[in-house]
Amino acid sequence: MESLILFAPLFGSLIAGFGWRLIGERGAMWVTTGLLFMACAFSWIIFLTFDGALYKVEIFRWIESGTLSTDWAIRMDRLTAIMLIVITTVSALVHLYSFGYMDHDPQWKEGEVYKPRFFAYLSFFTFAMLMLVTSDNLVQMFFGWEGVGVASYLLIGFYYRKPSANAAAMKAFVVNRVGDFGFALGIFGLFYLADSINFDDVFAASPGLAETQLSFLWSEWNAANLIAVLLFIGAMGKSAQLFLHTWLPDAMEGPTPVSALIHAATMVTAGVFLVCRMSPLMEYAPEATAFITFMGATTAFFAATVGLVQNDIKRVIAYSTCSQLGYMFVAAGVGVYGVAMFHLLTHAFFKAMLFLGAGSVIHAMHHEQDMRNYGNLRKRIPFTFWAMMIGTLAITGVGIPLTHIGFAGFLSKDAVIESAWAGTQGGYAFWMLVIAALFTSFYSWRLMFLTFFGEARGDKHTHEHAHESPMVMLIPLGVLGLGAIFSGMLWYNSFFGDHDTMNRFFGIPAHHAEAEEGHGAETADAAHTEAAPATDEGHAEAATVSHGEVAVTDHAAAAEGLHAMAGGMAPQGAIFMGPDNTVIDDAHHAPGWVKVSPFIAMVIGFGVAYLFYIVNPSLPRRLAESQRPLYLFLLNKWYFDEIYDFLFIRSAKAIGRFLWKRGDGNVIDGSINGIALGFVPYITRLAGRAQNGYVFTYAFAMVVGIAVLVTWMTFVGVE
Repeated sequence: MESLILFAPLFGSLIAGFGWRLIGERGAMWVTTGLLFMACAFSWIIFLTFDGALYKVEIFRWIESGTLSTDWAIRMDRLTAIMLIVITTVSALVHLYSFGYMDHDPQWKEGEVYKPRFFAYLSFFTFAMLMLVTSDNLVQMFFGWEGVGVASYLLIGFYYRKPSANAAAMKAFVVNRVGDFGFALGIFGLFYLADSINFDDVFAASPGLAETQLSFLWSEWNAANLIAVLLFIGAMGKSAQLFLHTWLPDAMEGPTPVSALIHAATMVTAGVFLVCRMSPLMEYAPEATAFITFMGATTAFFAATVGLVQNDIKRVIAYSTCSQLGYMFVAAGVGVYGVAMFHLLTHAFFKAMLFLGAGSVIHAMHHEQDMRNYGNLRKRIPFTFWAMMIGTLAITGVGIPLTHIGFAGFLSKDAVIESAWAGTQGGYAFWMLVIAALFTSFYSWRLMFLTFFGEARGDKHTHEHAHESPMVMLIPLGVLGLGAIFSGMLWYNSFFGDHDTMNRFFGIPAHHAEAEEGHGAETADAAHTEAAPATDEGHAEAATVSHGEVAVTDHAAAAEGLHAMAGGMAPQGAIFMGPDNTVIDDAHHAPGWVKVSPFIAMVIGFGVAYLFYIVNPSLPRRLAESQRPLYLFLLNKWYFDEIYDFLFIRSAKAIGRFLWKRGDGNVIDGSINGIALGFVPYITRLAGRAQNGYVFTYAFAMVVGIAVLVTWMTFVGVE
């Protein structure tokens, strides 16, 4: 079953890409979509029946070179199971949605065949992403990592006649190569130190890396921290974190289904998955995890500020994605990897639905994307309106405070913010996320009010002919809407709420302990041990348990996990948390004001957006005019593109021009042309003068030659 899930999209991609002439354009679309729905069904079966125990499916022996020995194998644990349902569910629904959205695409001429290629690219991307998340070693993961990079380049630049689409595809490819260079260095470093790139071997070697110093860039570094930072640089590129984020908004040049598939739910979450997968290493790299937390919080704040003033509906959602990824990295950075995956899961549902809902709006408005030309569309496209409303309620975190009842984002985002408070003692990351939550509420409701409320703006003819999307586009919205409503409530305990459930869910061996009443009980008498299904002998890992209303960290299980790693064995479970990692306990016992702060931020953001765009729509213009420098600063995305253009693009072009004009033109071409057109003809002319046809000239040359030869032999001698 696991192999079918992995290879079904590849098989569909090959059929659609190379065999569509045999089965027809519609046949290629149905084959790829059908195979994706089959993979989706199998993924859900695995996810719902999985007992948390690690197992592997070896496909074939792959690389044998010296001490490097790797298999292409499927590593099936809870992290893999989560990613399988995220990838295949979103991809299958995007395939189905594309039947309607890509029909009669105005970017293509009448009679041009483009759909088989588009569906082939979608399926190839899905295969590469599945290869990444099912990998059992870093080389296999890197192949999938680069595969999704290639697929994203093809999909972003799918409208290849548009210069902006080509530029966006190239930008995404180049920026990701910067991050991938750091990822590759991290892999090289792990192989150099651990003599293996297999996950189990790397995890077992992690305690030793924490005690190893490594020379890098003429300085001494702690090996665990250095490698963790290098791996995170790769994650920064793929997951669009600050400084390597500039490709993500431009990637909206691709078709909207591409935005939903790549930039909402799958490829951009690969970096979060990498950090969570490497949790046994991250737990021994405190400086690296502090850096991850800082970058995640800063990215969440930065992207939220930029989203406040964007007018393109897809760019607003794109910056929202960038911001939400920052939330996930904060959770992973403070050591609550389960919460990071929880937000990844819920975000996949409501963000994919927001993108597809935006695509439905764009489809209804004849491919108009500027929200300033929308307005009062809720009556013309009611199903799309309610789908977007559900997505907005989810992303802004609407729910009943201090309960576990609410939309998906209410539970997962609150868990991240509570963990940020616990992991940073209420410091920088916590406040950045709360402020980002306020901004998220504002720009999300701004999008809703500008699009569906108020007076119709823009072209009158376009508004009069606006219509609901076909059913093939609305069904995916309905399915994703169910996930946006219920996924948080269904899996809250498994990811964050109840420790016993969380232990079983992630395959962590849970050791029950009797705790004293009240928070902070440090001593407990062991009552009994409940062993989780073993995957490798002797493996153990940090675990946390919940007793009634009191949650305590199981330090005994964590210590046992450390002993296993010290003994040369990888810890058991999909994630690892060290004995000093008490963030989950502290988050559960966060003060009430911390727990309600995201809800208050959401209400404030909603209130300000309602005032600006419903009560007094003239306020935004007046505020932008009175705060012109700040408005332009945000509208131009903190001028990152302009700064990069000045520092890197122009300098690279200047170097290129210098090498072209001076190097290639003057030196290389000048040398060749000078020899060919100057020196050689000159020698030819001299030689030509000697060939005058007179016998006495040739006789004189022979006499001179003999004289020279005799003179040379006289002085040198002959042996």
